[in-house]
Amino acid sequence: MPTLSPPSVDEPAGQHPGARLAAPVLPRLPVWPLVVMFGLVPLWWLAGAFYLGWSLLGAVLLALLLVRGRVPLPPGTGLWLLFLSLVVVSATQLSSVGSLLAFGLRLGFYVTALVVGVYVYAVARQGIELSTLLVPICLFWFGLVVLGWLGVLAPRFEMSTPMEMLLPGGVSGNAYIQDLVRIAASEYSPRALNPIYRPSAPFPYTNNYGSAYAMTLPCVVAFVMLRRQGVLRWAVIVSLPLSLAPAFLTLNRTMFVSLGVGLLVLGLRAARRGNVRVGASVVGVLLIGGLATLFIPVTELIGNRVESSDTNSDRFALYEEVLRRVAESPWLGYGAPATVDTISAPVPVGTQGQLWMVLFCHGVPALLFFLAWFALVAVICARARSAAGQWLAVVPVVCIVQIPFYGLASPNLAVAFFAVALTMSLVEREARPPGPALPHPSAAQPEVVA
Repeated sequence: MPTLSPPSVDEPAGQHPGARLAAPVLPRLPVWPLVVMFGLVPLWWLAGAFYLGWSLLGAVLLALLLVRGRVPLPPGTGLWLLFLSLVVVSATQLSSVGSLLAFGLRLGFYVTALVVGVYVYAVARQGIELSTLLVPICLFWFGLVVLGWLGVLAPRFEMSTPMEMLLPGGVSGNAYIQDLVRIAASEYSPRALNPIYRPSAPFPYTNNYGSAYAMTLPCVVAFVMLRRQGVLRWAVIVSLPLSLAPAFLTLNRTMFVSLGVGLLVLGLRAARRGNVRVGASVVGVLLIGGLATLFIPVTELIGNRVESSDTNSDRFALYEEVLRRVAESPWLGYGAPATVDTISAPVPVGTQGQLWMVLFCHGVPALLFFLAWFALVAVICARARSAAGQWLAVVPVVCIVQIPFYGLASPNLAVAFFAVALTMSLVEREARPPGPALPHPSAAQPEVVA
């Protein structure tokens, strides 16, 4: 597994300090590609390219990393590379050539998430102000809020996109691809006894919206704590209460539970460390959410939805089928979700939760490496001491709660890697002993140490 090089300057053991002066200056990695990738999500959504173009945006980051060279890898990269290797090998289990497109799309999300994490980690080690590095996530957040309100005010809005028109008929006719390239402001389930429109844009499914909201909220609160002034800070503060209506109207139970667990962990850590500022921020977020329930009867709406749908029985039927089928192919899975006649759920086996997707599609070893990465980074991020760092540190906790219920093979996984990489770099900064100023990190030569 890759190990972490010293946080500021990487040099071989025993090298004379003066030798650093002769080191070539490495090009600095810019932040603008992250702004383009995360900050222009509404534009990518309107073009129908949010999902299909995501890996291309990740390829830009990868190209910049390769041009720079000698890039430091964040802790846990080895686990993720092992997971990726098993995903690639599991392609041998695909039952049809037609499954390759969806398989490649999911693999692209897994690879792009790692590239985003490495890029953010490398940029953070250049000495950049961390609040500046959080700007792309804040812009992503604004996109969630604005498009979420589109789902509230114009729930029936939908349209064809340029990407849908450009794709060959055989590709755009695929039901999964059609969901990704034909945009809609909300998701509507006609199978429910009392169907309602639930905000989902920029995602095809409302569960993805809830997942992204729960991951991003801690990041924007951390930004407010890091950035003490400025228009962007106040815009984020104003957006927090405005975000509650579209988030609550998704009626995503896992979103509420994952955020609740994250806030509970955050509150317990704050109490143990005596961090009054973090504790007060948790209480503030809970009060804002509590006040919102006075105007949005979210508990009643969720109750009505559960009573008037078969969502729970469908999920359990899918889970049981995964466990039954994976016993026949435990090492590499089946490569992709499968449709079977033994259940009534309208979605394939291997969906309705990332845990079940990885287990069914890629096998037991791949699932172990997948879960091990999240467990490792959660432990590392928990070492953060600052108020902003503690808020960021709950993102992997939120993800762990979501894994059994939400699919993460989407751009949301890159959001998680972004937050985790930033938190780990902050943990390193906080652990750095005080001392004389070191040379600027752009003159250092970070290395990947195997």
